[in-house]
Amino acid sequence: MISIELPWPSSDLSGHQDGRWRRKAGIVAKHRQWARHAMLAAGAGTIAGDADIRVHATFYPPDRRTDRVNMPNRLKPYWDGIADALKVNDRRFLPSFAFAEPVKNACVVVQIMPAEFQSFGAVAARVVDETAKRMETL
Repeated sequence: MISIELPWPSSDLSGHQDGRWRRKAGIVAKHRQWARHAMLAAGAGTIAGDADIRVHATFYPPDRRTDRVNMPNRLKPYWDGIADALKVNDRRFLPSFAFAEPVKNACVVVQIMPAEFQSFGAVAARVVDETAKRMETL
């Protein structure tokens, strides 16, 4: 699993902004670049295949006024930057979200779990279950 911490996404990334794409383009590019660089710094490499990639974002907001329904929309440039670093199409991402209590240094923590780790987790869980059953018979 790869975990990265990204800056709190700008309110300019909200879906209900005035639509001035030229002004927004620079902000989108900056957020996309932050995510790409964070992934590369974390040592992420290419994820081969076409299986789903679980991605989980935990929002650590600056205050309680945050619109939880809109927050996932602000992550689109981050998803694009992560996909760039992994050399995958972001349609493979299977996202989930959590919302933490407000913190002073607001951020988003993203965890990426490629399919090979997901299947390993299922195998490990089966082994633990089988071991527990064997222990009961002793």
